Amino acid sequence: MTNPFEQLLDEKEFLLADGATGTTFFGMGLQSGDAPELWNTDFPERVASHYQAFIDAGSDLILSNSFGGTRYRLKLHKAQDRVAELNIAAAAILRDTVANCGRQVIVAGSIGPTGEILAPLGTLEPEDAITAFAEQALALEQGGADVIWIETMSSQEEVELAVRGAQQTSLPIVFTMSFDTNGRTMMGVGAADMMSLHHRLGVHACGTNCGIGASEVVAAILNMQSSKPATAQAPVLVAKANCGIPEFIDGEIHYNGTPEIMARYAVMARDAGARIVGGCCGTTPEHVAAMRQALDSTAPGPTPTIEDVERELGAVTRGALAQASGQHEVQTRGSSRRRRR
Repeated sequence: MTNPFEQLLDEKEFLLADGATGTTFFGMGLQSGDAPELWNTDFPERVASHYQAFIDAGSDLILSNSFGGTRYRLKLHKAQDRVAELNIAAAAILRDTVANCGRQVIVAGSIGPTGEILAPLGTLEPEDAITAFAEQALALEQGGADVIWIETMSSQEEVELAVRGAQQTSLPIVFTMSFDTNGRTMMGVGAADMMSLHHRLGVHACGTNCGIGASEVVAAILNMQSSKPATAQAPVLVAKANCGIPEFIDGEIHYNGTPEIMARYAVMARDAGARIVGGCCGTTPEHVAAMRQALDSTAPGPTPTIEDVERELGAVTRGALAQASGQHEVQTRGSSRRRRR
């Protein structure tokens, strides 16, 4: 029997994913430092309302409210023994919500980093990490997830461990990494490294989320396309960009991306090669609705160039530019905010 995620990918040229979870919940009363995952049992109606808003905006795929659902992240809130309960609830609320929407919407079980440092630099042993990821993934599957969605990763090692844990389910697996440090992840992973990792792991899709803006995400997709192994099957790529740049206004964080900018980003990401396009931090249902309208009303166009990306969406970091031109650039933490003039 074909998995719903794979089936929808076969039926559609592209899928529109959702936007931000935290942004929505902060608007509903979540306080800084609180665990959104606790809302799955404390305020399930709010979680369902969040899911419904993105369904109404036109999303084909929604991420469950379980990003921090490993026992290591939940331990910060004295909830490490509630992994199964909270993750099952996250997926089950979403499953119940999409069941009544009149069309097929994919339930993606979100798994984020553990927040721990792996041995030998840190204390988290690889086998313990696999166990934790498996515990979460199995709970998401039990709750009704269609696909395991590993996101916002920085290191290849943690991706591999998360995938090994997720492989204890029967579900397809997606992973995305955050390119936020001069065209690379915080741990130095570039587009070519990620494509090699995807080829080695053999998961269903990969891509990038979060990061430092829409232009960088589209540049990363272009670099992934040009970096895939020649003998490999074309991968399903994912683009989930933040809604602009965060700004601190009147004591609160606001993202400066407009629905018009996110609509342009969505079309460019699709034309760059992403088959799953969505938003990350700051992306509201209003933004996603604009992305839906733009994707449905704009015919696929030629692959954008880096110059097109910079003209439409803003500057791209030197590291991403270097990867696009096939150059090698030594990465330094201090170079992460430099832009081409």
